[in-house]
Amino acid sequence: MLSKIKEDIYCVFDRDPASRTVFEILTTYPGTHALLMHRWSHWLWSRQLKWLARSFSYVGRWFTGIEIHPGATIGRRFFIDHGTGVVIGETAEIGDDVTLYHGVTLGGTTWNKGKRHPTIGNNVVVGAGAKILGPITVGEDARIGSNAVVLKNVKPGATMVGIPAREAGRVSNTIDEQRRETASKIGFDAYGVTTDMPDPMVEAVNKLLDHIHRTDRQFEQMRCALRKLGEHVDSAEPLELDDWMEQCKQECSESSTNDCGEKPIAVEGIS
Repeated sequence: MLSKIKEDIYCVFDRDPASRTVFEILTTYPGTHALLMHRWSHWLWSRQLKWLARSFSYVGRWFTGIEIHPGATIGRRFFIDHGTGVVIGETAEIGDDVTLYHGVTLGGTTWNKGKRHPTIGNNVVVGAGAKILGPITVGEDARIGSNAVVLKNVKPGATMVGIPAREAGRVSNTIDEQRRETASKIGFDAYGVTTDMPDPMVEAVNKLLDHIHRTDRQFEQMRCALRKLGEHVDSAEPLELDDWMEQCKQECSESSTNDCGEKPIAVEGIS
């Protein structure tokens, strides 16, 4: 158990950039407090000391605002960020390296005893306010969007959004790789953009990258055709965004200076 607790503490550094020291985590992180309390209450529960386990769990809830039933099974390096309002039911099973945000519920949909809470695979991230209800399975590496209500099994690697939750569109690995290569060519680093984000701006960026890729491919085909005809074709690589902007500024400065020696006219959008 001690090795698990150590991992629970140090995994915070990987998932919360605001974390600074172990002492800070141990004294100010309610998610860590709730998990440490659960490790002990689950140990008591598994040894049939159920009233004592429930009492221990209740104290943890009172201090942290996070309710984890002592019967719930939680894997290694589990992290609850912010924490307030998280509820994890008795028969819930959680894998390794799972992250939950505030307001998440892993709940049941029946009053019958037995398995009635979800099973969460490894490396799953559940966004703020999401509800995962019933004895369903969330596959490994899945992402549950904020405030989504999940009532059916989730495929590994899927991103679920909405009420009821539905899978966000996915693109093939080939298209994803093409977009990354195209962005790299022009010096564009979309570090905050993923291919499955249901965001109009992200979709617009992805469409632009697809268009640039198709245009580059067509130009390359034209170059090949001209070379076969014996024509000389310039094979220079396209300018990166920063270089292109610098060249535009120079050209605009030169073209905006008249014969009277007046100062260059400011061009909107170019600083």
